[in-house]
Amino acid sequence: MKKIVWSLLALCSNFAVQAQSIDKIINVKKVTEVEKILAADDMEGRRAFTSGIDKASNFIESEFKKIGLQTFNGAKDYKQAFFMTESQRKLATVIIDGNAINANDVVSFSYQPQFSFSNTENMEVVKISAGDKFGPKFYEYYRSDKNLLVLVDGSFKKSLPNIKHMNQMAATPGNNTIVYVFGVTNATTFTVEGQNEVVKKALNNVVGVLKGKTKPNEYVIFSGHYDHLGIGSPEEGEKHNSTDSIYNGANDDAAGTTAVIILADYFKKLNNNERSIIFTAFVAEEIGGYGSQHFSKQLNPDEVVAMFNLEMIGTDSKWGNNSAYITGFEKSSMGSILQKNLEGSAFKFYPDPYPEQQLFYRSDNATLARLGVPAHTISTSKMDNEPNYHKVSDEIETLDMVNMTEIIKAIAISSSSIISGKDTPSRVDTAQLRK
Repeated sequence: MKKIVWSLLALCSNFAVQAQSIDKIINVKKVTEVEKILAADDMEGRRAFTSGIDKASNFIESEFKKIGLQTFNGAKDYKQAFFMTESQRKLATVIIDGNAINANDVVSFSYQPQFSFSNTENMEVVKISAGDKFGPKFYEYYRSDKNLLVLVDGSFKKSLPNIKHMNQMAATPGNNTIVYVFGVTNATTFTVEGQNEVVKKALNNVVGVLKGKTKPNEYVIFSGHYDHLGIGSPEEGEKHNSTDSIYNGANDDAAGTTAVIILADYFKKLNNNERSIIFTAFVAEEIGGYGSQHFSKQLNPDEVVAMFNLEMIGTDSKWGNNSAYITGFEKSSMGSILQKNLEGSAFKFYPDPYPEQQLFYRSDNATLARLGVPAHTISTSKMDNEPNYHKVSDEIETLDMVNMTEIIKAIAISSSSIISGKDTPSRVDTAQLRK
């Protein structure tokens, strides 16, 4: 009996020491300091290809260096650079059956500096007819690797402004050209010509590593994206200060990036990780998830044990404080492991309450998840009613920093058995991904 009592006392003592230790490293003061810097006006909304995103990258790099993380795969620094190709439309002329089409009714997608087609020899004619579902048909043709002239029924002209504002940007651009013409239903003969300004632009993720002691080739990933929407026009501002046009992205996703930095500091100071931990801040999430796609190609997915993608954790969830949800909860055992490790605490993880929004496939976890990695996003965002989502009002004043700190603590504690090698989540069944 005495042995049991002493064992229980020792166990309670260990929990008390852990609680004190984590509070010293993960606390409201430190979390707020990092969040304030990332969501500050001088970051200019952290839009890809701006000085603001470069400034944010430099800050995250400096934090990783201060913490003492290693670089990824022996790189000279924490930047994981890659290039994007951008195509800006300059001119597109279309003549169908001898009639010149109004340029306002034409939208082209091409990464060729110049393109020219005549009739169906090198360009196929397809249609989006009245009664079709425009979105699915549009993207079916948009994703094609063929040269297409798409004739769109005039009833869909209301979609033209959104299409004209679509970025022409890709990491691996195709060689084909797709031209949409609105208001024309038939084409017997045609000529299509156009010009684009095509440029390559550099971007970078920020990646740091904490090598595992006994299982260095087994990896646990903590990630968030550090890019946001940048600066809009003042009239786009929707908060009390009508002159504000900076989309600070305090919750989306400075909050997740802050968590990554804080967790890196925590696990480095603990210095007891048996598995290697990769901490990464992704770029270009807001324009298509290109940063996470590039990152995923640098890894052997079979060596990745788990991925914690942290997205919008600065507000309370639909269940209130001390709670968060895990996307794709049922697709691996990771969520159950995290819940078990939090038994007896005030915190609880829930399955994603918004399955109809397909969040599991919409964030930076998706690329690795599709390769079988138990890669999940942890969030608190009320996707059916998040008042500041993608608005200039997404500023630090709208965040609950106390609750956000508790979420980061819960992630640190609940992930401990995976990092120690005690628990290994089941893999995502790639054959069942869409079920």
